[in-house]
Amino acid sequence: MYDTHAEPGGDSDVLVVGYGPVGQTLSVLLAQRGHRVTVVERWPKAYAMPRAVNFDSESARILAAAGLAEQIPSFSEPSGAYEWLNAEGRTLLRIEATEEGRCGWPDSTAMYQPGLEAALAARGAQLPRLTVLRGLEGAALDVTGDRVRLTVRPTEGGDGERVLTASWIVGCDGANSFVRGVMGVGQTDQGFSHDWLICDVAPHERRVYEPNNLQVCDPARPRTHVSAGPGHRRWEFMRVPGETVEELNTEERAWELLAEQGITPDDAVMERHALYTFNARCTDEWRTGRMLLAGDAAHLMPPFAAQGMCSGFRDAANLAWKLDLVLSGRASEAVLDSYTVERRQHVQHAIGMSVNLGKVICQDDPVAAAERDAVMLAARERGVGTAQPKGAVQPLKDGLLYRRSAGRAPRRPAGDLMPQGRVERDGLTGLFDEVVGLGFVLLTADDPAGLLGDEDRAFLDGLGARVVRVVPVGTQAGPGEVVDTDGVYLTYLAESRTRAVLVRPDFYVYGPAADRAELASVLGQLREGLEVLAAV
Repeated sequence: MYDTHAEPGGDSDVLVVGYGPVGQTLSVLLAQRGHRVTVVERWPKAYAMPRAVNFDSESARILAAAGLAEQIPSFSEPSGAYEWLNAEGRTLLRIEATEEGRCGWPDSTAMYQPGLEAALAARGAQLPRLTVLRGLEGAALDVTGDRVRLTVRPTEGGDGERVLTASWIVGCDGANSFVRGVMGVGQTDQGFSHDWLICDVAPHERRVYEPNNLQVCDPARPRTHVSAGPGHRRWEFMRVPGETVEELNTEERAWELLAEQGITPDDAVMERHALYTFNARCTDEWRTGRMLLAGDAAHLMPPFAAQGMCSGFRDAANLAWKLDLVLSGRASEAVLDSYTVERRQHVQHAIGMSVNLGKVICQDDPVAAAERDAVMLAARERGVGTAQPKGAVQPLKDGLLYRRSAGRAPRRPAGDLMPQGRVERDGLTGLFDEVVGLGFVLLTADDPAGLLGDEDRAFLDGLGARVVRVVPVGTQAGPGEVVDTDGVYLTYLAESRTRAVLVRPDFYVYGPAADRAELASVLGQLREGLEVLAAV
């Protein structure tokens, strides 16, 4: 851990603009690594209404890494089934989300966003190196040498401008990002946009909904009904041709539409109604010198793959460990160039998938909708619509990953999101991250002593890496070993035809090694990628 001392309102290692879930997560991940983080948030108080309502298994793993493992159940519940119906009520698609996804957490979790933000804020308050300044907005931003200077002023007007300085600044300040505006970077817009009325309600009585999440692909009015976390539900109604924004976005109209779904003021309290216009845009460059972007400041996407906020969490996890190495002198600034490369390819895939789903869901032409229904019903009858669909997140294909030689694609399974299962050590059984810890992990089925020379071991020690041997159930784990309780790790190594993998702090595989010689190559290439000498 890089140990620094927080000075509220003074110089920081990192300035974060925006304290929504992405800014909160990034700030916590940096501060718990010991870095001085100052956050500037324009709103005096946290927004009390939900926006996002879902996160995936990888996002839960990132939140757990930020210290929220025990708090997650307090504001969330497994999403359960997600079903698409046509206007006649016939099933076009049904997805069963498992409660033990790839990262050991549910594939899909429904959550109440104010509860998530409160938990992240409470976690942040435990970290002495994290300072949050609310009610301030950026007025000017410039970079001189190795320092960033951010001039802030009260959001609600008045005097009191002040200057904050840091080594780096990250804009997590949403779709209308101040930081992005200063960077002057372009955006690529896919030109897919629709207006939807969002109705968040709190039912008076808890009941079971089957399915728990429903998409009605009705050309007369596409609509959505999903869990928004314990005690909360969300209905969404698309604006249709001939209907104005003003006509749709009223409380009276919201209740009329809810009544058609069997929900009246006798059944629930309306927490809010709001018209939401989704877009599909990705920023072209996420880093300009010492200025970076994350979350909605870097990308926007339709909600249909539930990957907007999840993508922001991945941004935070990817950026946090790289900034950590740079700030602690264990990597050069050049390592941050891989941030845009890696995250943009992920996001572009998620946006493309979200747009494709949206084009199916938002179809308001009856003839085209009938053709869609016929295709999807026929596919379902053949069993095509019953399989688990492809995920919105693919393996990394470029960036800071091991290659056997320059110019070649990464050596698979480099770029994989490393699965997580339960392991046991010293009588403690739990998810791998909880039992072993966070950071770089060298995971092997062999005795590490036979794989690592002194120089490579010293390099891993300098990174704070954990060297872990996994052994099968029924074996007594010795020092540096864990029992593979769920069989996840030995199976993964066998299927990958490798004996060891080096896993990055954001849970993505840097590179595999079939033997001692290849492991030396993997570590040597990482050493070059970080552009630092091995620790001695």
